[in-house]
Amino acid sequence: MKPDLDLSVERVIRAPRVTVWRAWTDQSRLAKWWVPAPAHCRVDRLDVRPGGGFVTRLSDDGGEFVPHMDATFLVVDEYERIVFTNAVDSAWRPASPVPVAMTAEVTFNDHPDGTDYRVVVRHGDPAARARHQELGFADGWGSVTAQLAGFAESEETR
Repeated sequence: MKPDLDLSVERVIRAPRVTVWRAWTDQSRLAKWWVPAPAHCRVDRLDVRPGGGFVTRLSDDGGEFVPHMDATFLVVDEYERIVFTNAVDSAWRPASPVPVAMTAEVTFNDHPDGTDYRVVVRHGDPAARARHQELGFADGWGSVTAQLAGFAESEETR
């Protein structure tokens, strides 16, 4: 991680790694936690493989859904790591995403209490990193990580 270019979120999720992985790789599960509440998420495409598309929409009130993420998976190491970027869209075309272009690396590691979950979001320059931080990176990615934890932990109690 490069502090002048990258932002990160870490959390121990009290659920097995396979459960956290499924929450990321199953379309219906991802829709339950991927955008900050109270917004709603619709997953249009989740092709979790290198080169696969990652397309989501969001709605503030459950009515009209607007574009949220149009990205491509770069690396998928089952149960260990997912890397995606929004700098290339799901059709493999160069993109100029709003608010910033980024590449996110999500890692899943065993932890005595469940899963050591880490996200590093990489930016092309310090200005993009600063913009993402100013727009609420910590609150946005922090809240969806908390939602993921709540979802995965509740899946384990069923």
